[in-house]
Amino acid sequence: MSVEQLTTFFGWLTVLHFGFLGITTLLLLGFRDIFAALHAKMLGLDQAAVKQGYFTYLANYKILIFITALMPYLALKLI
Repeated sequence: MSVEQLTTFFGWLTVLHFGFLGITTLLLLGFRDIFAALHAKMLGLDQAAVKQGYFTYLANYKILIFITALMPYLALKLI
């Protein structure tokens, strides 16, 4: 693969990741109580713990995007 192909790949990967993160965030904000009740029942946790888990998930996913998609894209753009 050439540098241009890799740059394009990581660019689109970043866009797709941030799109998925945005959709997930909107769904969790809009249907937080419904999802929390469902997941609390499935996992045997209280709803407060599930809501904290959602925040942790979103934060960890954002860090994952930065490390695996955005930083390689920026590094390739600098080459």
